[in-house]
Amino acid sequence: MSKADLLLKGEGAEAENMKYASTLSSDAFPSQEFDFMLSNPPYGKSWKTDLERLEGKGDIKDPRFVTQHGGDSEYKMITRSSDGQLMFLVNKIAKMKHSTSLGSRIAEVHNGSSLFTGDAGQGESNIRRWIIENDWLEAIIALPENMFYNTGIATYIWLLTNRKSKERQGKVQLIDATEWYVPLRRNLGKKNCEFSEEQMGTIVDLVLHPVETEKSKIFPNEAFGYWKVTVDRPLRVQGADPHRVYKAAEIKALKAEGRVTEEGVPIIKKIHKKGTQPDPIHGLFEVEIAGKSCTVEYEPDTNLRDSEQVPLLEEGGIEEFFQREVLPYTPDAWIDPNKTQIGYEISFTRHFYKPAPMRTLDEIKTDIYALEQETEGLLEQIVGEVEK
Repeated sequence: MSKADLLLKGEGAEAENMKYASTLSSDAFPSQEFDFMLSNPPYGKSWKTDLERLEGKGDIKDPRFVTQHGGDSEYKMITRSSDGQLMFLVNKIAKMKHSTSLGSRIAEVHNGSSLFTGDAGQGESNIRRWIIENDWLEAIIALPENMFYNTGIATYIWLLTNRKSKERQGKVQLIDATEWYVPLRRNLGKKNCEFSEEQMGTIVDLVLHPVETEKSKIFPNEAFGYWKVTVDRPLRVQGADPHRVYKAAEIKALKAEGRVTEEGVPIIKKIHKKGTQPDPIHGLFEVEIAGKSCTVEYEPDTNLRDSEQVPLLEEGGIEEFFQREVLPYTPDAWIDPNKTQIGYEISFTRHFYKPAPMRTLDEIKTDIYALEQETEGLLEQIVGEVEK
């Protein structure tokens, strides 16, 4: 059908570029690179069939989706099977030209979930991290609702390039164009508005000449990143010995006996070698055992385990945040450094939301007086009717 459409339009040569395949599981252009790429991938749609063809989530070896990044030799960019839209973007990035002076530019339409879905370490967050830390993301443009005939939800245009201008390097621009539209005289499905030529010109000008305005904001790449920190607290057991190490089987038995309580004794799971320096923030505590000072680790209580998101731009980093926001409330808590992960998310609401202004006291007073006048004598009428 695609080839026939091109032939009817007199573009027969282009028909040879149409291949029957699947973007995710059967790439028909594995070695081809492009200068410009435009796409509106399916969002909110399952790609489970492609996942099965790729041999399952845990066995995917496709170099488009499993790469090296951030010290991880198997950095996975595999999203949930219920929504694979960001993987289409990864596929586009794999086809960028890196050996030409102009490189490549990508424009792709997504819904809002691509901005924030997925926790640190999960596929969606890993994709955002990979894109932003490689400094490929130029801008994201928030579009008005009802811009497409088949959906009324919020949509966004992602602009990427591997040849950022000097003024854009290390930065991402967010453009809020949600209020820029003109209504259609007649709806086309769910589409009831569009951009005017003037509005499109304004958006293009903001992209070509990035400046800070009420509708255009520019951030350092790190502004969208955070550390996800796992916070543990010791397992406490009533009547336990505070000076001995408990084995895993013993800890399991103590739990089964129902002796776990926050007022109990913290359970030691390991005593470190002599010379190990205490580091309470990272779970190494100083305890006196048999008259000697020892550095120990406590068994964590998984029921009390929590997590914190610490911005990458947090002044003082994780430790200062932990001392200020956690220790004053749970002084026995510590960070498990082996579980700390980096995540990225982008929130238009955080940066562009404007709360509705509160009404003045005079306005509220006027409304109350108006209601009193409307209801004046109403109670007497009701009571009078009841008495009759």
